[in-house]
Amino acid sequence: MSKKRLSVVVTRRLPDVVETRLSELFNVTLREGDAPMTRAELGEAMKNADVLVPTVTDEIDAALIGQAGERLKLIANYGAGVDHIDVATARQRGILVSNTPGVLTDDTADMTMALILAVTRRMPEGMAVMQAGNWAGWAPTALLGGRVSGRRLGILGMGRIGQAVARRAQAFGMQVHYHNRKRVHAETEQKLEATYWESLDQMVARMDVISINCPHTPSTFHLMNARRLKLMKPDAVIVNTSRGEVIDENALTRMLRAGEIKGAGLDVYEHGTEINPRLRTLDNVVLLPHMGSATLEGRIEMGEKVIINIKTFDDGHRPPDQVVPSML
Repeated sequence: MSKKRLSVVVTRRLPDVVETRLSELFNVTLREGDAPMTRAELGEAMKNADVLVPTVTDEIDAALIGQAGERLKLIANYGAGVDHIDVATARQRGILVSNTPGVLTDDTADMTMALILAVTRRMPEGMAVMQAGNWAGWAPTALLGGRVSGRRLGILGMGRIGQAVARRAQAFGMQVHYHNRKRVHAETEQKLEATYWESLDQMVARMDVISINCPHTPSTFHLMNARRLKLMKPDAVIVNTSRGEVIDENALTRMLRAGEIKGAGLDVYEHGTEINPRLRTLDNVVLLPHMGSATLEGRIEMGEKVIINIKTFDDGHRPPDQVVPSML
């Protein structure tokens, strides 16, 4: 007798090749449109599925997990970050949680460097001049930015992505500094020519560029708060391709408007799509719509990891990318 196929619910549209492969392997319910599921739809899916495949736009809290049916045994997250899932409550209910780590490292690091260059070289301002038809020709003092070579880059969070950013910064001639919960191995520091700062305050006060590359956890919420932002040099810039909650967005906006920080490049925001409207009016800010992981190759690899996690679970083994509360 053939084994009954798992019932899998996918909450958002995924690349065609990923959806096709999921359909070949499982009894899968795909999303017709690309709008996020409502809370009621999520609750219904969790009552009837064996496996839920959510994304960062799905808030799966303790109350929602409490409504899950007995069938739900795996939440196979399509993404590396799991701060939108109450992993501890899921574990208490006997529901495993997996993610897709490591896949988007290079894509996100590329975007980090792109934002550093865009802010320091004032690219959006130049684009605005061209698109408005206001360019009167080259001038010696027009839109002067600064070169990145020789600048001190302070990386907040020296995990996979932080180290990938450091490698790129090396190639651009930047001086690499970092603050991390734990100091990385001496061999890694040597390869990256990276200087470790035990004190985040001391590092922030001396850097030309700050790059946020740490996850959002209770301990990193507003890690860059108003007090710490005020430690930055007036000619320094900050970029964030990690999680918006790490920066106090209102405090950052006030300081950018006052010229107390030179510029910012943001791909993520504290309140999701509800961005401080004053940020949109500033010339010294580059705003992107959470594009750090937006490559077709990366999104397909994410899907492949989701499939491997589900298939391994279906075969009676622990998913290779299982997340447990102690990892967070």
